[in-house]
Amino acid sequence: MNPLTRLNTLINEVVDLQHAASLLEWDEQVYMPPGGASTHGDMVATIRKIAHEKFTSDAVGRALEDARRNGTSDGDESDNEKLVAVTAHEYDKALRVPADFVAEQAQAVSAAQHAWAAARRQSDFGAFQPHLDQVVALKRRYVGFFPPGVHPYDVLLDDFEPSMTTAEVHELFGVLRPRQVALIRELTARPQVDDGFLHQSYAEAGMTEFARNVVTAIGFDWTRGRQDRSVHPFATGIGPNDVRITTRFVEREPLSLLFGLIHETGHALYEQGIAPAFARSLLGNAASLGVHESQSRLWENLVGRSRPFWDFFYPALQQQFPSQLGDVSLDHFYRGINKVNPTLIRVESDEATYNLHIMLRVEMEIGLLDGTIRVEDLPELWRSRMQEYLGVVPATDATGVLQDIHWSIGAFGYFATYTLGNVISAQLWASYLGAHPDRDDQIRRGDFAPLLDWLRTNIHQHGRKYKAQEIVQRVTGSRIDPQPYLEYLERKYRPIYGIDRAG
Repeated sequence: MNPLTRLNTLINEVVDLQHAASLLEWDEQVYMPPGGASTHGDMVATIRKIAHEKFTSDAVGRALEDARRNGTSDGDESDNEKLVAVTAHEYDKALRVPADFVAEQAQAVSAAQHAWAAARRQSDFGAFQPHLDQVVALKRRYVGFFPPGVHPYDVLLDDFEPSMTTAEVHELFGVLRPRQVALIRELTARPQVDDGFLHQSYAEAGMTEFARNVVTAIGFDWTRGRQDRSVHPFATGIGPNDVRITTRFVEREPLSLLFGLIHETGHALYEQGIAPAFARSLLGNAASLGVHESQSRLWENLVGRSRPFWDFFYPALQQQFPSQLGDVSLDHFYRGINKVNPTLIRVESDEATYNLHIMLRVEMEIGLLDGTIRVEDLPELWRSRMQEYLGVVPATDATGVLQDIHWSIGAFGYFATYTLGNVISAQLWASYLGAHPDRDDQIRRGDFAPLLDWLRTNIHQHGRKYKAQEIVQRVTGSRIDPQPYLEYLERKYRPIYGIDRAG
């Protein structure tokens, strides 16, 4: 058996175990009875530990060294060369982390998820605080397994956005913040858009049916995926042939279900489009979470909140909800779904204010990691930062510090990828228009196949073969650049609010 075949055989088993753990974690949030938390926690911890031990085994080390030494003789850009490089990077990282720690962390975040869900229902941060204290302590220990770098947060960021640094994130935020704050002030100074029709009672069954029809139209493959309900919407890829999405229904916020489902479908389309040859390998993942998020934000916002999209879909939505929308014109509806209004909830925020929610969270994560912020101070700090950044203050923990699942599952370093996704999505959107000048006409007639095919060819199929900066450069001719996103926001929102382009 040649070294590469031996390496692939070993890694296949590791990926199978990782997928099994992901399936259990999906079940915890969707179907598990409340009393099953500890049992699931034990199972996930055991599987994660076994996967880690298999991955960091001497057998993998020897096969990897043989593959590195012998090479693949088919070029630095080949699938095999990239597979060895990505596997080596992950192996070197995993080797630093003890298997017992992996199991301990899996158990801790399993318990924390359920504590968070209960605390969120009761709006009681105090009930969740001990679990978050433990998760933060585990993250600090995790960082300690790696050599000291420029910033300890770089270690956590690399888990989601390989090769991205904290300094680069700060630089990106520094470009976005002043332009977005200025735009928000400009828009909110204008007469506000009337979106009262969106805050009526809509039947959940009817909205779910409509939303499922939408995600079918944009290309979700139901033979390789399913949709369920959860406390917090998410997507889980258990290999390219089993991709699961969830959503939730919020009374008198009916379109949160629709846009949430489109968002998760964007993630799912990426997972379903990864080359079959990469299944059961470390190339069978996204290039990064920022690139992954670019797909969900592109479909949710640049497509799903666009005028051409609703030129096609609005008659069907009106027919589904005649009493709520029968007298609402398409122009009124389009302006309503794009209303700029600082809100408490990240997942329900508009495009113009969304990144400020992310900046707040990333700053808090960095503070928790370096010890300048204490867990017990989070609720009050959250309230003061929301007032400073967005001019709104949560009255409860549920609408404040407890609204997101990420910290309970230990996903520190994840939030920055949402802003990266926004930025990348605008770059891809502009590149697609360059290749398809009839882009808006395609969408206006409900033809989403060309866009999905373009994304499959340029992004999805490559899996993790390229890093984020590499794939953005290949597709757009530029590194990750915030300017197209800022221009997109200004070009879209000024006309909605009747502001001349010149300001």
